[in-house]
Amino acid sequence: MDLGLTDLKVLVTAASRGLGAATARRFSQEGARVAICSRSLAHSQQTADAIQAVTGRAVLALEGDVSDPASAENAVEQAAQGLGGLDILVTNAGGPPSGPFDALDLAAWEDAARLNLFSAVSLIRAALPHLRQSPRATILTVTSYAVKQPIPNLMLSNSIRLAVIGLTKSLANELGPQGIRVNSILPGWTRTERVEDIMRARAKASGTDMEAEIAAQVASIPLQRMAGPEEFANVAVFLCSPAASYVHGAMIPVDGGIIMASL
Repeated sequence: MDLGLTDLKVLVTAASRGLGAATARRFSQEGARVAICSRSLAHSQQTADAIQAVTGRAVLALEGDVSDPASAENAVEQAAQGLGGLDILVTNAGGPPSGPFDALDLAAWEDAARLNLFSAVSLIRAALPHLRQSPRATILTVTSYAVKQPIPNLMLSNSIRLAVIGLTKSLANELGPQGIRVNSILPGWTRTERVEDIMRARAKASGTDMEAEIAAQVASIPLQRMAGPEEFANVAVFLCSPAASYVHGAMIPVDGGIIMASL
């Protein structure tokens, strides 16, 4: 199936590893022109080189801390300049620290809001002038299945990411009449560095090891396994593509069936 992504201009943030890197690689495989950013230019360039080695297409590597509004805006402007415009924005960011409510001070809440909510706001605000010039403009926010089913010990993520869903749905209403599609993808447990860090924290608290904690988590997933990053990327890229041209304002889980709610 041709997704219609050839030569479309894409920025994926927080893309030096994990879900972002897998998504950028998949866009490049589909023929898109891709820019990626992360806090480290060296890490971005390393990932860009690895993607080019697989796809044969150059990837623009940028430095950008999405939790800093000025840095996030600068990354968007550099991407638009380097690619010659912007058609697709994927607002990815790392996750905030784990922990229960009593272990989190106000500074932790403020940092989490900057990382996961204000980053999306800053990136979208900077991207909109460019997206409004595209006939195939799309925004994809990356959240978590926690927006539908809170995850134990992830108080910050459970709370702040739900605000991103409110932003996404509101933007879908406002930007749809302008021809700009806005969706969100809700990943479940995916074997990334971030998830391994969470499992190590659980293991430390319970006196087990990371693999034992992964096995315990997998037992709660109907498909009885964690996803690979490429499985997330396949859905993310489809949602952003012209092939999904009537999917708008949707919250799409890629969770192996772990969300228990029927709606």
